[in-house]
Amino acid sequence: MTGVTDHYDVVVIGSGAGGGTLARTLAMSGKRILLLERGNFLPRELSNWQSLGDPAAGRYVSRDTWYDAAGNSFEPRVHYFAGGATKLYGADLSRLRPADFGEIMHMDGLSPAWPLSYDEFEPWYVKAEWLYQVRGLHGEDPTEGPWSEEYPWPPVTHEPLVQQMADDLDRAGYYPFHVPRGIMLDERNPPASLCIRCVTCDGHPCLVHAKADADLIAVRPLLSRLNVTMLVNAEVTRLKTDRRGQSVTRVIVRRDGVREEYRGDIVVLAAGAVNSAKILLRSASDRHPDGLANGSGQVGRNFMCHGVADVVALGEKPNETVFAQTLGINAFYLAGEQKPSQSAGHARRWPLGSIQMLPRSARLAREAIGFRLTTEDLPRPANRVTIDRGKRPRLTYAATNQGEAALLLHEFETMLSRSSLQLTRDETITVPGVTGAGIADQAGTCRFGNDRATSVLDVHCKAHELDNLYVADASFLPSVGAVGPALTTMANAIRVGEHLVRRLG
Repeated sequence: MTGVTDHYDVVVIGSGAGGGTLARTLAMSGKRILLLERGNFLPRELSNWQSLGDPAAGRYVSRDTWYDAAGNSFEPRVHYFAGGATKLYGADLSRLRPADFGEIMHMDGLSPAWPLSYDEFEPWYVKAEWLYQVRGLHGEDPTEGPWSEEYPWPPVTHEPLVQQMADDLDRAGYYPFHVPRGIMLDERNPPASLCIRCVTCDGHPCLVHAKADADLIAVRPLLSRLNVTMLVNAEVTRLKTDRRGQSVTRVIVRRDGVREEYRGDIVVLAAGAVNSAKILLRSASDRHPDGLANGSGQVGRNFMCHGVADVVALGEKPNETVFAQTLGINAFYLAGEQKPSQSAGHARRWPLGSIQMLPRSARLAREAIGFRLTTEDLPRPANRVTIDRGKRPRLTYAATNQGEAALLLHEFETMLSRSSLQLTRDETITVPGVTGAGIADQAGTCRFGNDRATSVLDVHCKAHELDNLYVADASFLPSVGAVGPALTTMANAIRVGEHLVRRLG
């Protein structure tokens, strides 16, 4: 059975950091918008706050199955809800550094330049920070770029143990800073604060709706608007074009077991880096035999996900910190003569990455303090998404910059020696792979650029080969830096949304 709806001005596929933010930007124009979400709204229940060690920790993980290069199945541990991956993210809303927009030489190769500079992109960072109510303080981190407006809210204050650590690291020359967080915490007026500073922000939904996710910030305010229609449990399976193959004319959806078709003047794909590529590849036709928008052969290529190491240190006192994710260190983010890189004895040759604190875990010793070390993953054409004969997604991936990850860990150990902490001998190191702890911070696969031979999208994130198809999730990223892609994806979605408002008149 097939259902066909009325014509929409814009059809947006996905309601996460990209799709949800873009839909909110477009909605104010009064244009008729259809927002399609593969999942449903995440239920508000006590299980939202189950500890990480609880058997219910996987309650909100999709049962989706992907396949690796050898054809072995694995669970990517992705989430399909209104708000996309932001429903369970840690609300780290950091900007990329200005250097990330240019070419950077890494141990394993070159991180390519963007078609936009940091200064050109910066105004949309401001808009995203205000939309998502980011708590932070510009100017603390020397690697940060210029900013045209301060954050809308002051940073979340460090708790005593974290403040002591920040003071130690500051005296040692490591420039600790407050990590920008998208949480609704008003420390100046506690009765007005939604956030109650719990330990379950990262990796869990928020029971009190105090996390600035795309569901709460972007999607729900649209549901009462007459010009916006949202459908849940609506998985897009493919896109169809006109006879010339120049415009998308129909969006094919499987909703509650029924095949439906929807039409729009503009179609925006924001289903996630893997699933957006999957949809384009599944949409092959006579005019596009290798997949939609794939004349360059770049759809699905250059997949990236951060290299991550979770490290446990021990302090002298019990760790009573409740909300620990306030401290960041970018002293090793860039290459060059940067204090306090004294352990190498000379200017550091390679950029290494970022360091942030992790939530306190009940599974570890009371004195344990967790840190996350993040290294940039490079775009490699061989790291790619394809589909097999059954139209199932296959992910071929080999991690990059593992040598830099090892150097970052070495620098981290040196840093600890200048504080009151000691690295444990049973530290946990996790480098996500295709079959590891899941696919986090997925990006690339439909990167934007000026060269049609090496990119899928133009500078406005419109497919080079189609008149009305845009991609607005983290697929567009030509490089991923060493911070989470959420804020950059949100900022770009606002940028693309404003372009579409101008295009639609």
